[in-house]
Amino acid sequence: MEIKDILSVYFVGAGGIGMSAIARYFISRGMVVAGYDKTPSDLTRQLEKEGMLIHYEEDVDAIPQACRQPQSCLVIYTPAIPAEHKELQYFREHGFEIQKRAQVLGTLTKEHKGLCVAGTHGKTTTSTMCAHIMHQSHQDCNAFLGGISKNYGTNYILSKSDYVVIEADEFDRSFHWLRPWMSVITATDPDHLDIYGTKEAYLESFRHYTELIQPGGALIVHRGLEMQEALQEGVRRYDYALTEGDFHAENIKIDNGEITFDFISPIENVAQIELGQPVPINIENAIGAMAMAQLAGCTAEELRYGMKTYGGVDRRFDFKIKNDKIVFLSDYAHHPKEIWHSARSIRELYRNRKITAIFQPHLYTRTRDFYREFAEALSQLDEVVLTEIYPARELPIEGVTSQLIYDNLAPGVKKEIIRKDDVLDFVKSRNFDVLIVLGAGDLDNYVPEITKILESK
Repeated sequence: MEIKDILSVYFVGAGGIGMSAIARYFISRGMVVAGYDKTPSDLTRQLEKEGMLIHYEEDVDAIPQACRQPQSCLVIYTPAIPAEHKELQYFREHGFEIQKRAQVLGTLTKEHKGLCVAGTHGKTTTSTMCAHIMHQSHQDCNAFLGGISKNYGTNYILSKSDYVVIEADEFDRSFHWLRPWMSVITATDPDHLDIYGTKEAYLESFRHYTELIQPGGALIVHRGLEMQEALQEGVRRYDYALTEGDFHAENIKIDNGEITFDFISPIENVAQIELGQPVPINIENAIGAMAMAQLAGCTAEELRYGMKTYGGVDRRFDFKIKNDKIVFLSDYAHHPKEIWHSARSIRELYRNRKITAIFQPHLYTRTRDFYREFAEALSQLDEVVLTEIYPARELPIEGVTSQLIYDNLAPGVKKEIIRKDDVLDFVKSRNFDVLIVLGAGDLDNYVPEITKILESK
């Protein structure tokens, strides 16, 4: 089904961050957009305000009449939805075209020049940075992001530009549907082993992804990644890193909450880049984002202005309180390498302050596979408070609990395990110097209340 033939779109699993961006794309094109999600959220309520019809019970009768014509209704589902879902079964039995979110994004990368960012971690920030640079430049762009951009209050940018910035998700091999014009690959630390089974299969998935970059385009890969590449003829290849590679930084200055550096590039060096979100981990993310934007035609001044005005992403090193008495932030980090980078960054920023993390592990399989690595990453901090594991799509695994991480934390780390439901009481009962909430589960729902509690102190 081509986009021009679609009159209505139905989402099975409407409230995910990536699904909602595509929903907004179709809403903007004037189509009837409807869907199901398990629970209401701020995101689903906002989508309803924008015109999407959403219900929260698994009920075939609740599917709107406009979404019951197989020849004109496209059905989009998330892999997190079980195969036996009644509404999904209805659409299958009645001959509807059913696509994963990634297939739809793949279609868009054939209609536009796709600027894609893949990687185990760093891809949301890097793609959001690139989208912001592009959108405020003379090139402009469309964008489908994996987080809410603070510059735009949304995860979606619509324009008449030929470029589309896309976060390329390796979960369920989704990024194999894309046909990038250019791509940054930020990291290939094994993850999603419940899907891939082995590290080798995970790395092979990235190798195949590089085959999909279109001739005339480019790959910008972080230096030193453990992966093979299989580029088509005519695809340019660059690498980047913090202080080495085709694209890198020099004269890095981290001082008094500000970060500046010079961007070194084979195209044109750009002096005095100032990070609008001054976090050490964002230097490398900025290098990857600027490299792709520069290759897409952005000028030195557009790179400089884009980075200075970049406001960050919700839940990505997201400061809620920042003063001399207390610092409180929330971070979506949920893979050991992400946690390691977050912990290192916050330690660099606050060298002489006591740092406490409240961490909600995400998935039983990830905890089982990486509990030692989680403990090593968290051991950079002074105090670690663990809650029970957030299951997401999984059933419990015998013997796999947060205790595995707890038992492997370094001897000098103060540690505790509490129930998620007790987190607010825990925060009320304690004084903090620097507090960070970590994880991709639902602990973030408590962040507004934690902020209020800490401000009242």
